[in-house]
Amino acid sequence: MKKFFQQYYNNLFLSDRLFAALGLCIVLFLLKFFFAWMGDIPEIATGAVFVLFFIDIFILYRNTQGIDVKRITSKRLSNGDENPIQIEIKNSYGFGVNARVIDEVPFQFQLRDKDFKLHLKSAEVKSIHYNLRPTKRGEYDFGFIRAYISSPLGLINRRYNFDGAKILPVFPSFINLGQYELMAASRYLTEFGIKKIRKIGQSSEFDQIKNYVGGDDIRTINWKATARKGGLMVNTYTDEKSQNIYCVIDKSRVMRMPFEGLSLLDYAINATVALSKVAMLKEDKAGLITISENIGAVVPADRKASQLGSIMNVLYKEKTRYLESNLEALYSAVRSVVKQRGLLVFFTNFESLSALQRQLPYLKRIAKYHLLVVVFFENTELKELSTEPAKDVEGIYHKTIAEKFIYEKKLMVKELNKHGILAILTPPQKLTVNVINQYLALKAQQRI
Repeated sequence: MKKFFQQYYNNLFLSDRLFAALGLCIVLFLLKFFFAWMGDIPEIATGAVFVLFFIDIFILYRNTQGIDVKRITSKRLSNGDENPIQIEIKNSYGFGVNARVIDEVPFQFQLRDKDFKLHLKSAEVKSIHYNLRPTKRGEYDFGFIRAYISSPLGLINRRYNFDGAKILPVFPSFINLGQYELMAASRYLTEFGIKKIRKIGQSSEFDQIKNYVGGDDIRTINWKATARKGGLMVNTYTDEKSQNIYCVIDKSRVMRMPFEGLSLLDYAINATVALSKVAMLKEDKAGLITISENIGAVVPADRKASQLGSIMNVLYKEKTRYLESNLEALYSAVRSVVKQRGLLVFFTNFESLSALQRQLPYLKRIAKYHLLVVVFFENTELKELSTEPAKDVEGIYHKTIAEKFIYEKKLMVKELNKHGILAILTPPQKLTVNVINQYLALKAQQRI
């Protein structure tokens, strides 16, 4: 008996039903003082409660492991996305049980609501599904899975502690990569609809000769092949391949600004992973450079199968810094790393025209040797503020300042375009779609 209590005491919990039964017994004892005719009813009721209590203990504890619970997750989580989590619970008792399952999710989520109640028949297996959306890269530590089981009597709860301890890394967003691949393969990409990218001109890289079908460009008819085959044959061409596509990520303090739980750096990292995947699907070479006050990570452009994994492993550890970016160092790194002309997509942020003008000389020097696309962000809170009606003088002042900053952002785009630098001004949530659309448009226009 001593061993029994040492082993199970900490996992035995009295239920509300038991307290209600004991409360009823106390009431019966009190009533007995006023109604003698009740006789031994209070004693019988109390004895019955204790008998049922020990029966409940016996049927719940006679099985060493009456319940089995396990958590099923992927090997890594995707940052900024809804990641599915599954808990599978199996009842090995010979009777139906009521279960309360609590999953101890990582502290980063600050969630205390992963508490599920369900009923399981004998030998039944059920699954619990929920999603977690991490907003920071790093390691996330899952704790125990606690299951509180009660029999049909419901007088006690037996607690099972399942060691679900697991550390899962949170990588840059990878869940939606398949969606971008599919859309990019047919030159379609949009967030909520379909946007067709018009193909300008004709690529000079020959692909194959095929039979003519309605809609083919008659200018591509191969007359020699037609004469040999006895039917119309046309040449097909493909986009230029093996171009260098480098994503350059600014890690300075301007990328610390949060939006919907993610920093601008995280949005840039997620867009980089998606763009690299699409570029390799288009048979281009994807590379990476990170920059703050010094050059950070450099992944030379390549299209090998492991390239995307190499890029994600580097980005997994990147964090924002507190100093300004050194674009002079970036120019030197680009000149030494990128040996042939390519596309450089520079993810950064400018909050004022003067901040852009300080960096503009270096951007112009980079644009002499490569096709440079500068990507920076709309301040969505200022945009919302500018559309709200002003109710007083202070509101007018705030609205005017917000409109001034929004106008400055548009001036930055014009300033960059004036010097032959492409610019994308985008809200953070549309960053990935806008960047990939720009890449596909440049491919269609044969500018890379």
